[in-house]
Amino acid sequence: MENIGLPKSIKPRPYWVQYISAYIVFFLGLFVGKIKVQGRRNIPKEGPIVLASNHFAYFDPFLLVYAIHRPIDFIMQKELGIEPHFLFAPMIYGAILTDRNKVGPSIVKQSLNAIKKGKILGIFPEGGITSTTLTEAKPGAVYLASIANATVLPVSVRGASNAWDNIFRGVRSRIHVNIGKPFGPFDVKGSKEEKSKKLETASRELMCRIAALLPDEKHGDFSGDPSIPVYQKENGLQSI
Repeated sequence: MENIGLPKSIKPRPYWVQYISAYIVFFLGLFVGKIKVQGRRNIPKEGPIVLASNHFAYFDPFLLVYAIHRPIDFIMQKELGIEPHFLFAPMIYGAILTDRNKVGPSIVKQSLNAIKKGKILGIFPEGGITSTTLTEAKPGAVYLASIANATVLPVSVRGASNAWDNIFRGVRSRIHVNIGKPFGPFDVKGSKEEKSKKLETASRELMCRIAALLPDEKHGDFSGDPSIPVYQKENGLQSI
């Protein structure tokens, strides 16, 4: 099924709309799959937060709301579109629409507004559903976290790729959401070259921290990175 464009009417919804929607998500989660969430203790109780997750399936935002238990303003890549039967979710819950290759002033403003209102800013660093394994990150997640002086919360989601089809087969998919240790904030000040290097370094660290929450076969571009075992030990999750 081909993706359709995202309507311009999609925008961040009020906190109360997302709060009520979250309860609906919790209820629907019982039917979507057998969802195992680890690491909720790692969610900061206060302060600005940028949640950064891999993105292997359309259900991922739904599952992140289920796992985090707090309203999240997700940044969506408008040019990638969405499958028609999932359009209801951003229409009701809202999202911040952006261009995949750049973070414009309006995106920065909306993102900072979301954080000021006490929401978590949700970003998929890879720029959307690009692969079934991890790929290089765009600099947007780290950049927005730096200007908001926010802590970054790495999260992984897996097992939801066939969840939609499985629902109609009467099968509940086994889905895992792992929440890692928060890190940051970042300082990316300096010359243009220095900023670029800092963004690149921090973005790689972010993806390696997400990789540490996934099985080895999902590490993709980061397979064999020596920092991953360090982050795995730091997170101390029971199983991945």
